[in-house]
Amino acid sequence: MSGSTAATEPTAVVTAPKPTRATPKPSAKKAGEKPAERVVAENRRARHEYEILDTLECGIVLVGSEVKSLRSGRTSLEEAYGRVDGDEVWLIGCDIPEYEKANQLNHRPKRPRKLLLHRREIRKFAAQAFEKTLTLVPLKMYFKNGRVKVLVGVGRGRKAHDKREKLKAASAKRDIEIALRARTRGGG
Repeated sequence: MSGSTAATEPTAVVTAPKPTRATPKPSAKKAGEKPAERVVAENRRARHEYEILDTLECGIVLVGSEVKSLRSGRTSLEEAYGRVDGDEVWLIGCDIPEYEKANQLNHRPKRPRKLLLHRREIRKFAAQAFEKTLTLVPLKMYFKNGRVKVLVGVGRGRKAHDKREKLKAASAKRDIEIALRARTRGGG
């Protein structure tokens, strides 16, 4: 009989209290997907002027008005280069124009900026650059997960005849691709 009375009696429902702080939602990203990158500046001329042997992503020390200026997409890496000074790497000649709304708290547009690298990376790059007379060249500057990153390459300067050979090879490759596309369209 006790089983029949339990079925007719209302049961109390106990619920857990709601959390006071919102828990972050699980990320919709897939496991193999890269984090979002937004390119601010790219030094395309560097790939023409230098034979890039190795690249490394590094952080950069900036002030607030520089970040604001970068977010508006205004910077130039054309005349920039990297320099190893003791245990530090500096980006010299990178032009980040002043942010108009920062008035007296603005930055100098072409000031040297410190690059953030691990000591072992600094030693490796410094050794390569010093032994083989190579140059540290910034290839691109971009935002990654809200932080500014610089892709720095170690490169050897190309001679004029090397540049001509590279252009000739690229032109021949382009012509071959166009001919193949025309062949597949005409025959298909």
